[in-house]
Amino acid sequence: MFTAIPLMVVPFILYNLAMVGFMGSGGLPALHNDLIVLSMISGAIWSMSLGDLFIVVALVVLFFEILRATRNARGSLANHMLSMLVFIAFLVEFLLVPDAATQVFFILLTIALIDVVGGFAVSIRSAGRDVSIGL
Repeated sequence: MFTAIPLMVVPFILYNLAMVGFMGSGGLPALHNDLIVLSMISGAIWSMSLGDLFIVVALVVLFFEILRATRNARGSLANHMLSMLVFIAFLVEFLLVPDAATQVFFILLTIALIDVVGGFAVSIRSAGRDVSIGL
């Protein structure tokens, strides 16, 4: 049952929690808060903000979603349909909610689109290999 749940819902929920104000400093300014600040050997200072962390989480989730698409399991079709619904939720929120019109959310939206298209492509490709024709 849990295999049908798309993992891209995690970055979607995290962004919405930050947008509502549950991640410090109230609303969208929380996306610019530095979580990690490191001095590099070169002398430059590298920092990662909360919005950058959301993108990294979404990329890791995308990796696991593509791995899950290679399996022809029982819940894979439901996973693809729910991934499409998550992408539609990203798109509707991007178009209708003013606080979702940010670069971070657009990148998350693009990652969700790649998840949907990549998941369908990988599933179709791997399903073609499972069909054996007795010649």
